[in-house]
Amino acid sequence: MKKILSTFGAVALLALAGCQCASQQGSEPRAVNVMSFNVRYDNPEDSLNNWKYRKDRAANVIRFYEADIVGTQEVLHNQLVDLKERLPHYEVIGVGREDGKEQGEYSALWYNKERFDCCESGYFWLSETPEVAGSKGWDGACERIATWAKLKEKKGEQSYFVLNTHLDHVGVVARRESISLIFDRINQLAGDMPVIVTGDFNSDPDSDVVAHITNPNDPSHLTDSRTLAPIVYGPAWSWHDFGELPYNRRPLIDYVFVRGNLQVNKYGVLAETENEAFISDHAPVLVQVVAK
Repeated sequence: MKKILSTFGAVALLALAGCQCASQQGSEPRAVNVMSFNVRYDNPEDSLNNWKYRKDRAANVIRFYEADIVGTQEVLHNQLVDLKERLPHYEVIGVGREDGKEQGEYSALWYNKERFDCCESGYFWLSETPEVAGSKGWDGACERIATWAKLKEKKGEQSYFVLNTHLDHVGVVARRESISLIFDRINQLAGDMPVIVTGDFNSDPDSDVVAHITNPNDPSHLTDSRTLAPIVYGPAWSWHDFGELPYNRRPLIDYVFVRGNLQVNKYGVLAETENEAFISDHAPVLVQVVAK
């Protein structure tokens, strides 16, 4: 197993010998299943919705839907360990947002290691000092972090730039500036690779944040995969607070955005329960894409 190396005071990078990540012509690209999944942090006050009762369901939804790439949010270190034990065919990239090591929530990025090689990876904080571990940005209430990777198909030449994040739930300026920072980093790092961005954006589709992300007048803009999919499955919301929110108040705040030569085949919000038990307080979003 090749190790992910991290440094502090600079964006963490991983460069694997002999791995050339670029969007290239080759064999016919295969469809990629991409999931955005806020797993809900391990909160002891969640009673029967506590992580210890949900961890098997959380891993099984990833396995059942054969997600190739998964952006997870709110993952504490013990949850990361639990998922790694249950997802042996996946590699994970990420650090705790409070110290750049194991403290605080991870915006962890998972990929099927039997399908992809990771050529480079890293992370940065959503703040005015993005290389400073644990830095809090603008008017944000919490430390926020983004995790990225360049993934190349083991069988074939196709590569993807993938980024996963979780925007602040309070800071209006923080959400706006975080998007600008993310755009800057994508533009610096992605080259001509198709781009996939997953995350909990704490913003509904009609918000200024999503308008900023999808603004067609901005050459950096991304597109909400839901708007491109010929097949849309499930509800038009993703956060339900373990079923406590009335249906008419449940927002869609979890997304898979895309850019570049990607075709979206289908999109779904997996609002499922097992004997009335929830996977999380968010429903995972699952999207299938293929490089054109």
